[in-house]
Amino acid sequence: MSSRKKTSPAALPFEVDAAALPPLGMDPAVFLRDYWHKRPLLVRNAFPGFQTPLMPDDLAGLACEDGVLARLISHDRGSGRWDVRTGPFAEDDFPGLPDHDWTLLVQDVDKWDPDVAALLEQFRFLPRWRIDDVMVSFAATGGSVGAHVDHYDVFLLQAYGHRRWQIDARVAMGQPAPDLGFQEDVAIKLLRHFEPTHDWVLGPGDMLYLPPLVPHHGVAEDPCLTFSVGMRAPSSSELIGDWLDEVLVDADEAIRYHDEDLAVPADPNEIDTAAMNRVVEALNAIRMNDPDRLGDWFGRFITTYRAAGEVIPGGEPRPRIELEWDLAHGAALQRHPASRLAWRRRHDDGASLYCSGRALVVPVEDAILLADATVLDGPAWESLSQDGRDAAYALYQAGHYGLLADDPDEDGEDGDA
Repeated sequence: MSSRKKTSPAALPFEVDAAALPPLGMDPAVFLRDYWHKRPLLVRNAFPGFQTPLMPDDLAGLACEDGVLARLISHDRGSGRWDVRTGPFAEDDFPGLPDHDWTLLVQDVDKWDPDVAALLEQFRFLPRWRIDDVMVSFAATGGSVGAHVDHYDVFLLQAYGHRRWQIDARVAMGQPAPDLGFQEDVAIKLLRHFEPTHDWVLGPGDMLYLPPLVPHHGVAEDPCLTFSVGMRAPSSSELIGDWLDEVLVDADEAIRYHDEDLAVPADPNEIDTAAMNRVVEALNAIRMNDPDRLGDWFGRFITTYRAAGEVIPGGEPRPRIELEWDLAHGAALQRHPASRLAWRRRHDDGASLYCSGRALVVPVEDAILLADATVLDGPAWESLSQDGRDAAYALYQAGHYGLLADDPDEDGEDGDA
């Protein structure tokens, strides 16, 4: 199907087989046009022959580590009670669990497991800065987190075992929107009413895409692992709050409400239209009209939004001359898994490179290379301009890169990624 020929929404399928064209079963441009942010899609064989890169025991071990965001959700079918515990957990928390009706969820697994992180290469049809993390859930038979909605797009890849997914796709079918009210007195946000329109069982390699606010309910048919690739979708209040912090830093106190055109009021107690127009004028005076400053604010914001953790230097960095010698002789710089990079073209024909809230001005070619490469070897370093090397070295000093060498000396052991 050509990406230029649009299909009627009523004729669009809710299920496709991607065996011949993984991972979407269609050209990414068609998916973005017809489904993204609009319509759910079950993709059979999105990852044909998929083998999970980690097993349930691996996930349980990760959930015991400090700094890992993990939750254990269990459901008592008799009483209807839901219980939520947060990690880190102890190893002896798991052997005593029943063989049914509980789920372990671990956020940001891609920051801890490079094999899980590698899956994100299959999602290059999306802006990388829009992808938040890969959450992995293990569910015992019957395990679930209840019927709910998410406020962001998500891809649910079945990695191991089988999970039954029910969704309510009435909006995509042109029907009235469902009730999205939550149950009261429940430990998690569960829908008060849920009436599915579709019911599927997913096996390894199958993937379900859900736009925001599509009601869904997943239940493990047998012990299973599900990988959730979720998007960053900051709310308007989060954007406005951070933006106001930015504009208020340099706000000119001399710019105030003023009314040199004041006329005698019809009623001195009335806040009239003229007064409100002056309020709007005063607020407009603090608007940010510099597009580069606006862009730099957003670049810093989105590369720190819901960050997995703070990146800090692991030790004394090597002097630049020694680091460059290392790179010229086979060493490489490995990006810290929690470091987030993106870039934007500036109005002066250069680029702003953003790394976990930091902005650096570099040539466009350097920004493209640094934002995409997780490893900088000698040839990559040599291909950078002087400004690009300055930026890369500054990020190395800040802990965003660790030195990988076959036989680093003591000075080189500086917090390898």
